Amino acid sequence: MDSRERLGEILKGLNMVGTKFSMPVIFPVHPRTRKMVKEFGLGFDGIQAIEPVGFLEFLQLEASARLVLTDSGGVQEEACVLGVPCVMLRDNTERLETVDVGANVLAGVRAIEILKATKQMLSQGDVWENPFGDGRASDLILDFIA
Repeated sequence: MDSRERLGEILKGLNMVGTKFSMPVIFPVHPRTRKMVKEFGLGFDGIQAIEPVGFLEFLQLEASARLVLTDSGGVQEEACVLGVPCVMLRDNTERLETVDVGANVLAGVRAIEILKATKQMLSQGDVWENPFGDGRASDLILDFIA
């Protein structure tokens, strides 16, 4: 967020996604990001910039989304588990399993690449196997203890 060019490209890409695919782009904006957008003289054109939300509200937003665009490692994992396609706004990820199963694609921060990755993920749909398990770990642990 410290680079005007990078932040500008991300905002441009988000705007292009909303316009091209006729869908709202909801962006819970961190106060520091909002500050940098203002300092750089950028704007949230075509983007619904909202105040940050709590964890449960954020999960509800993710679960209701057609697509998640993020630079967060945790959010890409959540989107994968929730069955929501994800576009990673970075050049790399420490959560390679999300990419390997097809739940996530690395787009970088260039607007045109964000748009291409979005098209790829929306056309692919949500057909992948969850690499993080089946949600039964606590049952298995209890069975083992018993």
